[in-house]
Amino acid sequence: MIHQLAAVDKRAKIGKNVIIEPFTTIAGDVEIGTGTWIGPNVTIMDGARIGKNCRVFPGTVISAVPQDLKFDGEDTQTIIGDGTTLRECVTVNRGTKALGFTKVGSECLIMATSHIAHDCTIGNNVIIANGCGIAGHVEIGDYAIMGGLSAIQQFGKIGKHAMISGGSLIRKDIPPYVKVGRAPISYAGINSVGLRRRGFSSEKIFEIQKIYRAIFQMKMNVSQASIYIEREMLPTAERDEILEFIKNSPRGIVKGYGTGKE
Repeated sequence: MIHQLAAVDKRAKIGKNVIIEPFTTIAGDVEIGTGTWIGPNVTIMDGARIGKNCRVFPGTVISAVPQDLKFDGEDTQTIIGDGTTLRECVTVNRGTKALGFTKVGSECLIMATSHIAHDCTIGNNVIIANGCGIAGHVEIGDYAIMGGLSAIQQFGKIGKHAMISGGSLIRKDIPPYVKVGRAPISYAGINSVGLRRRGFSSEKIFEIQKIYRAIFQMKMNVSQASIYIEREMLPTAERDEILEFIKNSPRGIVKGYGTGKE
């Protein structure tokens, strides 16, 4: 099921029922899982590990060497999970020796012309809309949604179930379960619609809202709010996850709306 006008290295490991369209180039150190469709004019370079039932649209380049002057030819990978779709002209660079790989999880949708740089880790069920720029070493949690033409600087973190409005410039970390938008980027409530769609109960959504009211609306700084939440609110998986995210955010989290600065 490889078109005669595709250039596929004999060393590449191609699974069953893979379709490779014309004018696509696939290097030798590549693995492609069962049922994946590779469209025309795609370039897949050494180090690519593509899962099952993926769809890769025209113009996409997977596992090109990092755009990092420190890269010295080390043996690294780009990992694409099962069921993920990469739309037209997406670029995903492979890792450096810092992490060793760039990873996009399963069932993700990466829309046209977005770029994922070296050493990023993207969770499962993530949606990245058109024209986003994701710098090196960025971490994005499961079910996060990144609006079109947004950009996040290197080493940034986006928590799971977060939703980012289109055109955002992200210099601070985005904690789990929240919506952010406006300029400068700021907290705009929790992602309640997305949480309901994913089976969160009303009680659990209210609990998350209560936590973020303490952080963004009770006129405490983030450190004071964290202490208050830990002392006054019962421990749950979501509470502990939010506190852990804040604790492990050396650059700090996004500010609340109306503060006038990031």
